[in-house]
Amino acid sequence: MRPGPRGRGLRDPDLRDRLYELLEHDPLAYSAGSRFIKFIIGIVVLNVAAMILASVPELDAQFGALFSAITALSVMVFAAEYAARLWTVAGHTQRKGSALSDRLGYVFSTLGIIDLMAFLPAAIVLASGRHATLAALGVLPFFKLIRYSPAMRSLLAAVHAERRALIGCIVILIGAVLTFASLLYAIERDVQPDKLGTIPQAMWWAIVTLGTVGYGDVVPVTALGKLVSTFAIISGFAMIALPVAIISTAF
Repeated sequence: MRPGPRGRGLRDPDLRDRLYELLEHDPLAYSAGSRFIKFIIGIVVLNVAAMILASVPELDAQFGALFSAITALSVMVFAAEYAARLWTVAGHTQRKGSALSDRLGYVFSTLGIIDLMAFLPAAIVLASGRHATLAALGVLPFFKLIRYSPAMRSLLAAVHAERRALIGCIVILIGAVLTFASLLYAIERDVQPDKLGTIPQAMWWAIVTLGTVGYGDVVPVTALGKLVSTFAIISGFAMIALPVAIISTAF
């Protein structure tokens, strides 16, 4: 009797389909997917916590090896997940293209870039031995939670739906910054040459004022400058309210 056919390993389409279902199709709908999500979220939280604690010199001196080990583990897990998504996405997109085009579509997608940046910079830093830089990179894996958060996906969908209006808000904001900065520069440059002697210096004041932050490091001292500042503050309220209103209408 001839032996039955063996599985084809990584070329087995059934294996790829099952893995794709685990990674992409509502993993919370079944126990294996739920455990996978909890595992990934646990790794993300552990990695971010390690990177935050590694920025404390006393803790880094005592537990530096542990923090590096956690980072190395995270890099391996995220790299394996990225490779699995890259392998399984072929034939599972709406474009009906080739396997290469499907994979390139994932690589250059927003979530694909997030998945890549979750491990690649940390892997480079680990390989180069510059462990002090890891704390600055610790926030990157946090953005992987966007994939597993329905609330974040809804917010991103709303932003994407209103992207043209939001781009318009950015253009208006840039125009307001340039306008108020130029006005204050013309008014106060001779009075405060060290703080408002150039338009870029005045732009810092305009950004802080329109954002209603008010650090107080640069303030107008002339009556006309204070009047311009008043209009800038009032305009700042509109700059904040406008994008909020646009996004809220998308829900």
